[in-house]
This record gives sequence, structure tokens and C-alpha cells, in this order.
Amino acid sequence: MARILDVSARLVWDSRGRSTVEAEVRSKGACGRAIAPAGASTGSGEAKTIDTRQAVHAVNTEIRSFLRGKNLDQKAIDQSLIKLDGTPDKSRLGGNAIVAVSLATAHAAAAAAKKPLWKFLAGKRQVAMPVPQIQIFGGGAHAHGSMDLQDFMIICTGAGSFAESLQWTAEVYRAAGARLAKRGALRGVADEGGYWPAFKTNEEALAELTGAISDAGFEPGHDIGIALDVAATQLWRDNRYHLALEKKTLTASQLHTLLLQWIDRYPIVSIEDPFAEHDAEAMASFTRTAGGQVQIVGDDFLVTNALKVKEAKTIGACNAVLLKPNQIGTLTETLDCWNAAQAAGYQAIVSARSGETEDVSIVHLAVGWGVPQLKVGSFARSERMAKWNEGLRIEEALGGAQLPYPARKLFRRRSR
Repeated sequence: MARILDVSARLVWDSRGRSTVEAEVRSKGACGRAIAPAGASTGSGEAKTIDTRQAVHAVNTEIRSFLRGKNLDQKAIDQSLIKLDGTPDKSRLGGNAIVAVSLATAHAAAAAAKKPLWKFLAGKRQVAMPVPQIQIFGGGAHAHGSMDLQDFMIICTGAGSFAESLQWTAEVYRAAGARLAKRGALRGVADEGGYWPAFKTNEEALAELTGAISDAGFEPGHDIGIALDVAATQLWRDNRYHLALEKKTLTASQLHTLLLQWIDRYPIVSIEDPFAEHDAEAMASFTRTAGGQVQIVGDDFLVTNALKVKEAKTIGACNAVLLKPNQIGTLTETLDCWNAAQAAGYQAIVSARSGETEDVSIVHLAVGWGVPQLKVGSFARSERMAKWNEGLRIEEALGGAQLPYPARKLFRRRSR
């Protein structure tokens, strides 16, 4: 096994013009490089990001000294980083420092093996391309609260390949933009590249998105479904859920009812964080009611934590988990969460963050680990398109549209 010759980091910039950490791990004849992303809406249980300059300094001094000479063994390196940090939330060295080094280690090991990262991670596992979740309208923390819900996305449930999913999405994205422009409701572009609309209600966004799917020539609910990220923790205060756009205050029970009404009226196939991260009872109740019909995803609720997935399974909350490497801090812990999800019978989505870069690591993780879904933002902005385009290259390398593609199998809506 190759040994680490050097580790270094530098300050670079993300898609929101904020500084972040890029790490490099070098061994003989090989180099791996990765950049830490950053979220706008974050769960309280996430690995803690520290000041970028402090994080870079930690990599260039303490982490570098500790890792030089060690084998390029992902699990051992990640365990060493966790132990070196010594805090439960990675707040001493910084989750941004640790995740950048962890991902760079994987890239270095793949380079040393002379394999692309997805192939290195897959080993002997049969791989398939993930199904994209792609934002069309951005709201919540991604658009300064212009809408209460954070993401209005589409999933091309009838597509036969990754490439076809992207082609269909391009047509819906253009149709949605045209609808907004026609009614004078286009304010700009949100953090993740989706349109920043001026709607009077959250449901209006659902109606417009359904209309855009139809305008693009597709059948809503058959060809293309809708995925929502409610990001409900951002709506919670004073023991209520606040929909500021509509000047409404809802109890958990009232929000439960509202979401069920939306599921009945629109082709929704997935809902992320429908309730706040602490509201386990509401999450479990909603899963019991709607979990047989739609995918219910835990993001802030599960924070890419294997133990939290096991706890959620025990109480019957959620049936899918979002996987964000920087949310937990290392690649090994992210894989542990995916393994826990599979053991629980949960689906999973590898996800980017709102503050992103040209780094395409997560596409390789989704393919190499066989995670069936991928969420990287919208169909615009280069930090997003770099990832979608990397998926096209990987699909081509794997044999193109002849691959098994799980879209139709994953999203078959059933009545309650």
C-alpha cells in the first residue's frame, strides 16, 4: 500500500464567494485533491466548520505532521483524523479541514491505484448511475426566504438513463424560466442555480412547476415527479412552523395535513425534512401516514449519522437519508451511514451543499458506492454543471444507456 509523503492545504473560494479549504494528499507518483463545501441551512448535529485560515493552518501543521508516512488506508486515516481532533463535532481542527483531507486521501489512493475514484470505491461491486434530483426553484436559506420551502426539484422518474434525465431536466428548466418571465415573476437565480421566483404562496410554486413539466412536453407524475426540501428546522420557532410568505403559523399536525394535501394535488414523489430536526414524533407520524406513498428524507434530522439512522428506524421515522460527507466529516463515516441506511431498508441520496466548488467527488461516491440518487443543485451555474457533466462522463465509461437505471423502480407512487 502506498504511503503518504505530504499533506497540504490552501484557501480557495466557493460558489457564494466565501473562503473554504482545498487539501492535497501526495504519495509516490500520485496526488489527490479535494475541496470542502459549506451549507446554508445546517443541522445542529453537523461537524463544525471553523475559520478557513485556521483550518488551512491545521492541515499544514498538525494534520500534515500526523499523517506523513502513514499508509493510504481510508478507514485508518479517517479514524486517525477523528482521534487527532478529539472532539465529538470536529470543532478543534475543523470539519472543513478534516473532510477536505479525507476526500483528498480517497483521490490519492485512487490515483495510486491508477483508477478513477468511482471505480476504486466500487471494487468488485456492480455499479449503476444514480437518479438526479435537480432544483428548478430555490427558496428558503438559498434565496433569502423568498419562499418558505428551500427546494422545489424534479426527478425524471420515466427516464431510461442519466443522460436522458439531464436532457429532460434541461427542457423543464427552460420551460419554468419562460413561465416566470412571462408573468414577471423572475427575480434572479438562487444559491444553487434554481430560479428565484416571486410567488404569493408556496403552493403556487408547486402549480407552476407542474405546469412547466407539462409545457416541456412531459406527463407530470408519469415521466417526471416533484421532490421538495421543506428544510423545516428553518421554519420552527416558538413551538410552531412559520410560513412567512403566507403569514401563517402551523402546528406540526397542521403542517402534516398541508403536506398530505399537496401530495394529493401534485406529483410529489419525495419530501426532505418535512419537520424540524428535533420533532421526531411528527416525523414518525408523517412517515406512518405517507411513507408508503412518497420518499421521506432525513437531512438535518439524520445529519449523515449512522447512529441516528438506526434510531430513526426504531421509531419509524423517514425512509431515506441524505448523505453529505462534510455533514459528518469523513468519508468513512459517510459510508457507515450508507451501510446503516441499507440495513434499515432506507433509500439514500448523495448530496452537495449550497456553497459548492468545481470539486466532483460526490458524483464518484454515488456511483462507486451504488447510492441510487444524487442531488447537486440546479441545472445552471458551473459548480453544479461540473458535477452533472462528470456523471455523463462516468455513464459513458460504464457503457451508456445499456446500464440498469433505477428511476422507474424507485418512484412508484401508491395510494394511502
